[in-house]
Amino acid sequence: MNRNIRDGINFTSKFSINRLWNAVKVLSSFYISKWTKNPINWGYPVALSFEPTTSCNLRCPECPSGLRSFTRPTGMLESDFFRKVIDETSSHLWYLIFYFQGEPYLHPEFTELVKYASEKKIYTATSTNAHYLTESNARKTVESGLDRLIISIDGSTQEVYQQYRIGGKLEKVLEGTKNIVKWKKELKSKTPHIIFQFLVVKPNEHQMKEVVQLANELGVDEVAFKTAQVYEYENGNDLIPDNEHYSRYRKKEDGTYEIKNQLLNQCWKMWHSCVITWDGSVVPCCFDKDASHPMGSLQENTFKEVWDNDNYRKFRGKLLQSRNQIDICKNCTEGTKVWS
Repeated sequence: MNRNIRDGINFTSKFSINRLWNAVKVLSSFYISKWTKNPINWGYPVALSFEPTTSCNLRCPECPSGLRSFTRPTGMLESDFFRKVIDETSSHLWYLIFYFQGEPYLHPEFTELVKYASEKKIYTATSTNAHYLTESNARKTVESGLDRLIISIDGSTQEVYQQYRIGGKLEKVLEGTKNIVKWKKELKSKTPHIIFQFLVVKPNEHQMKEVVQLANELGVDEVAFKTAQVYEYENGNDLIPDNEHYSRYRKKEDGTYEIKNQLLNQCWKMWHSCVITWDGSVVPCCFDKDASHPMGSLQENTFKEVWDNDNYRKFRGKLLQSRNQIDICKNCTEGTKVWS
């Protein structure tokens, strides 16, 4: 069976009547809001991103974790708090992403948290730089029931890889990948679905074919080519690739750059998902990396209270009227991911 089809079947297996009905309400209220420009919200998120930690071992140049540039606190997710939120949201939650900023495997109880969500039949996914996928962690990952494992690999040689993944070792990434593939076979598990994610930037764009070949050799299920977000792009940037298909930006006649994506006054994410930081803040989406738009705190309120509060209604309303006035939306490229 095709590996992507198998992953799709696994995702569908998380089906429940409650989750389906909630998804129908979310979709309906989004389209009514879009057409009427009035922020109507009937359901609860079908997807959540939960941040295990803001700590990271690498220093990637366009990442707040790598740059150590957060203005918010750095810390680790408390296990009891995580379980409390999952207990509250699991009836309608279909997809859980164990990632926002930082390296998830730095959390000492990471695989135990995954297992807790998996046992509630929630589709679970994470993204890692794979430097901590030791034999032990690889086995625990497979045993946890993690459904999708995204491994960042931005080069097929150490020389190229380290130009973006500063401080990283490609050999560690390959070793970690081999460990996961090995334990999937040893434990006769169909999960996790392993994805090599290749962030296309100018220093590595010539190695895209080599990464696909490498993935096939190692037994990786899928390769995803992702366009890179660049903070300072207007006057050009050394990270913007020459291949325009994999660039979020286009060069204008005057030599400056602009975002290719048209910024429409709508955003599906504001109705179907949100991000929860390690310390309990609810923020609109993954573009709010510094949590500068907190909608509320789950340390003080229930999830439902935050999701339906005035802060969220006002934010959704502003987005429907003038999205280009919201700072985190200005470099948004929703719809510009390119999957192989």
